[in-house]
Amino acid sequence: MDSSKSAQRALIQFLRAEGEHASQMYRKMKEVYGDQCLSRCTLFQWCQRYEAGRVNIKDLPLPGQAHVVTNSATISAADELIRQNRRISTRKIAIELSISKGTVHHIIHKRLGYGKVCAQWVPKHLSENQKTARW
Repeated sequence: MDSSKSAQRALIQFLRAEGEHASQMYRKMKEVYGDQCLSRCTLFQWCQRYEAGRVNIKDLPLPGQAHVVTNSATISAADELIRQNRRISTRKIAIELSISKGTVHHIIHKRLGYGKVCAQWVPKHLSENQKTARW
């Protein structure tokens, strides 16, 4: 038996269309799905949503800024700014690229792999050529 959320939501929608009461639905679904069953509160919320006219069983997108800022163009622009001035701050990069400081921090540390050494951005792992050039 498919115990996924979408399968249970579809069942709630079907039983609601037949006129089944929410508490009866919960008892039946608890017998069938056991521990994988949606909580009673969640089941009641979905019943209210279907009564209000909702037809989709999937989650709606959450509000807020989508994570489309961290794309290859932004990453390469941040890398270019760092290569031009190794002492540039994350705040200045954020202002230059019109993105948040948190996104800049994520790009620098997670995507590019840079870290601060003596107030300069340097790659965490140097290649052999870079190591010999530093000597």
